[in-house]
Amino acid sequence: MNFQLIGVNHNSAPVGLREKLAIPQFCLPEALQELVQHPGIAGGLILSTCNRVEVMVETKDKGADLRTFLRDYLGTDPAEVEPHLYECRQRDAIHHLFRVTASLDSMVVGEPQILGQVKQAYATARAAGTISSRLEQLFTRAFAVAKRVRTETAVGSRAVSVASVAVELAQNIFGSLENRQVYLVGTGKMGKLAARHLIARGASSIFVSSCSYDRATHLAAAINGKAIRFEELYDTCDLADIVITSTAAPHAIFRREHGELFLKRRHNRPMFFIDISVPRNVDPEMNKVNGIFVYDMDDLQRTVAEHVANRRKEAERAEEIVDAEVERFQSGLQTLDVVPTIIRLQERTENIRQAEIDHIRGRLGQLSPAQESAIDALTRGIVNKLMHSPISVLKTAAREADADTLLPLVERLFHFPDKETVESDLESGGHTVAFRVPERDNQFGRHFKAGGRRSKA
Repeated sequence: MNFQLIGVNHNSAPVGLREKLAIPQFCLPEALQELVQHPGIAGGLILSTCNRVEVMVETKDKGADLRTFLRDYLGTDPAEVEPHLYECRQRDAIHHLFRVTASLDSMVVGEPQILGQVKQAYATARAAGTISSRLEQLFTRAFAVAKRVRTETAVGSRAVSVASVAVELAQNIFGSLENRQVYLVGTGKMGKLAARHLIARGASSIFVSSCSYDRATHLAAAINGKAIRFEELYDTCDLADIVITSTAAPHAIFRREHGELFLKRRHNRPMFFIDISVPRNVDPEMNKVNGIFVYDMDDLQRTVAEHVANRRKEAERAEEIVDAEVERFQSGLQTLDVVPTIIRLQERTENIRQAEIDHIRGRLGQLSPAQESAIDALTRGIVNKLMHSPISVLKTAAREADADTLLPLVERLFHFPDKETVESDLESGGHTVAFRVPERDNQFGRHFKAGGRRSKA
């Protein structure tokens, strides 16, 4: 097991550098082919998003120079990139991947987009033929870990931005945002973001009004809305279920009397005001009108803080899940590492056992089925007892990460030959290796001919 990862993300590198390292989706197959042709790489995957660019590989031996790959493929200046790179190997690489896939390494912890992005990167690498069998196991487990985190924790269940919190509150008030109409007053960035969130949740019409009709028209076109002149604001505002204010006005533009007028025109159907302006655009007195719900920046920030605190607690639980899954996955891989050696050990001893039975059979002559069965059971029991301890030690070493040290030693102790050498030795009748039956087995042979039970020496 040799996993290696190198990359940059939103924590380690500024956006300008991430832009230089980003690899467009249509270029990934070519980049992946160049990656696996790099010395020492058995398979690889490239994850390139707005917040991170990471290269994950399985290496053939001790490792690969991934910095050289980045320099050669992307043509980057090492002096510019090096201070921002992070590199992980083995367990650390597994741990990093699991955290990324579970959205614990995201700018907004718990956001759902990263899982889809990792799955897309994995699909691209599979289509390009660069996913090795071990990487296949690794990413399959990473997706399962992400699912477990989502199922067993609430790390992604609560909004953590002002815009998303505003939408969540609106949904709480109306139950569903399907076909709700939204009025965006002002063209501030956060107001636009909140409007986009509302549209994503099913809101239908978007009206846009601003003191600059040109800016209102431009924004309305961008979000498929309708621009309304600012002087028509009070005559049209009651059309909306949700009003988002984000103007630079130094005073309130909505007062209590406006709220009472709007409700009268709406036949007391509720209205929700999201005031993202500082100074506030909505007079707090409007909140006293039955059917009018007003949330300002303090309300929204307070809700965000509560959600962040809750998400932080859930993230701690998620980290525990990731840690446990890393240990489980690594233990499974290490156990797989010793399986070929255990199989070779069993084959080696079985070949020796059969060769010795053939040898002694020639000296004993014709044996009855009962005698053949007794010899087989006796020799098999001896071999099993002798091999029980070495095999148990190998399995324990795998769980304790000592396999890399022990496997070469076992191969030396038991003189594992190449497969061709074993076949040649057996074909020629050679059986000069360990476990030869001692000379006193002549008595043993005579005893079996007589069909009696051997007495204790």
